[in-house]
Amino acid sequence: MEFNLEEELKKLPAKPGVYLMHAADDEIIYVGKAVKLCNRVRQYFQNSRKPTEKITRMVSNIAWFEYIVTDSEMEALVLECNLIKLHRPRYNTMLMDDKAYPYLRVTVEEEFPRVLLSRKRTRDHSRYFGPYPSGTSVREVLDLIHRLYGIRTCMRSLPRDIGKERPCLNYHIHQCLGPCTGLVSAEEYGVHVQNVMDLLSGGFGRLRRELEEKMKDAASRLEFEEAAHYRDLIDSVRHIAETQKITDSNSLDDRDMIACAVDGADAVVQVFFVREGKLIGREHFHVSVAEGDDETEIMTNFVKQYYAGTPFLPGEIFVRNELEEQEVLERWLSGKRGKKVVIRVPKRGNKEKLMELAASNAAMVLKQDKDRIRREEERTTGALKEIAGWLGLEKLWRMEAYDISNTSGLESVGSMVVFEGGKPKTGDYRKFKIRTVQGPNDYASMYEVLTRRFERGLKEQKDDIADSFTRMPDLLMMDGGRGQVNMALQVLGELGLSIPVCGMVKDDRHRTRGLYFNNVELPIDTHSEGFHLITRVQDEAHRFAITFHKNLRQKKQVHSVLDDIPGIGEKRRKALMHTFGDIYAIRAASAEELAEAEGMNRKSAEAVYGFFHPADQEEAQAVPALEDLSAEI
Repeated sequence: MEFNLEEELKKLPAKPGVYLMHAADDEIIYVGKAVKLCNRVRQYFQNSRKPTEKITRMVSNIAWFEYIVTDSEMEALVLECNLIKLHRPRYNTMLMDDKAYPYLRVTVEEEFPRVLLSRKRTRDHSRYFGPYPSGTSVREVLDLIHRLYGIRTCMRSLPRDIGKERPCLNYHIHQCLGPCTGLVSAEEYGVHVQNVMDLLSGGFGRLRRELEEKMKDAASRLEFEEAAHYRDLIDSVRHIAETQKITDSNSLDDRDMIACAVDGADAVVQVFFVREGKLIGREHFHVSVAEGDDETEIMTNFVKQYYAGTPFLPGEIFVRNELEEQEVLERWLSGKRGKKVVIRVPKRGNKEKLMELAASNAAMVLKQDKDRIRREEERTTGALKEIAGWLGLEKLWRMEAYDISNTSGLESVGSMVVFEGGKPKTGDYRKFKIRTVQGPNDYASMYEVLTRRFERGLKEQKDDIADSFTRMPDLLMMDGGRGQVNMALQVLGELGLSIPVCGMVKDDRHRTRGLYFNNVELPIDTHSEGFHLITRVQDEAHRFAITFHKNLRQKKQVHSVLDDIPGIGEKRRKALMHTFGDIYAIRAASAEELAEAEGMNRKSAEAVYGFFHPADQEEAQAVPALEDLSAEI
């Protein structure tokens, strides 16, 4: 049905809810929430308002809209967050990163608890510590815990499995107390677990003092290896503790400090994680914004999307400016946390200094990333523009390059590599086994590869099948000069395709010196980004073809004499080698000894014995000599 904008605007209810703006192809381009849908949605289409450039562009693309009514503004906020995460509309301010921060989980519900890395904080009986800024920092803490307290890492169900299996390696290297052996009681083990939780609660200073005392005591007893062990532990404790600066010695609260930096359509949000008064880490997030979005709008959308997905919520969230709908956000966050959450703007003191530090870090990350993106664009899309200029092409995005690899004509293969936007698109790479060509004929092999590639592409286009062959390249890159180019043009002509083809001409040292295009060799600047891209394409085509050829050749060469024995498959061959060690011992074994190997029976044992000890003289001549057996495995 045709969408009548004026009629649909009249039908909007004066209730809270979420609205979804659709483009002509039904794509959801914007999701928003409203206290009163009738007022909020109508504002987009009122001529009296002066909308931002972003809103103007968005409204010009709206073909129709729909809405979902909710019972409260809070429900609308939750639904808006879910729909934005699901549809990722192009005109919404979008959090580009989707990270789950790690926790340390102490399984106190178990009789012999473990300390585990966890990406989720669920409502169970375990104790959670964190979140930590990275998996690396968590693993450092875990390594220290195991060296200090010997907490188990196994999945055994204790005490049920005590004594059923041998203890693991950690027990033997003194990084596990070995509760599976029954030599440590649950009470003794529990003391170590409590020490772990004290440490994770911030007891690094006390632990360091205890270790220093033990180190001095060991040195006084001239036990220098023991003293060195404590010294190393002290260094580990100091390294981990140094990452946790005191930000407010008078507070043990958990809080997040959030600031952002904006440059056009790019923005970076920096979050400082403060737990129990200690700065335990920081992380930055890239945000996709539209021209004209101010910091308040960006931060409001970031808070919604970030805290909709993170399992941990601090009691305080500090931002530089008041957020939109701040009271509603606080109620929503408090409901998620189960305790009160307050959003504050620091005005002075340590909190304001830390907020400024977060803002300066965000600006620094944004500048570094823009420089990196600029350099990446120069070596990808910039390089494509250079190549297109040399060849006089209006459009150049997808390039395909081909190569042939064989050994004196044996196991001949072809490779197809694809670059889009100046970057390898490995999912579109394809391998070809040469079927119709005998001997080392690269031209005929390339003719076969290109014919198969483009015939299949045309067939899949006709059948409306989406595949890497369906997309035609903007440029074919042939590994060679006139001969390779003309052969490719012949294939394209036979199939009725018009695709530019150029050859990557090499010098006497097998280095690219120019491009052969339209019967002319074009010299190129060997210091340009375009030349470097051509070299990467050529090297990648070589690598992919050679790797495929080597794999095929190795599969053919890796062969065991046992494979020639009827009834001896891979499992029995491995069992024989595991039992007897080598082919010589297998040949020397009797049928009875062979039958005792795992997976063998009397019939298969007699087959192996009969193969190495044939009664027939002609069969005996066919058995490999003893000195040749190792070469055939």
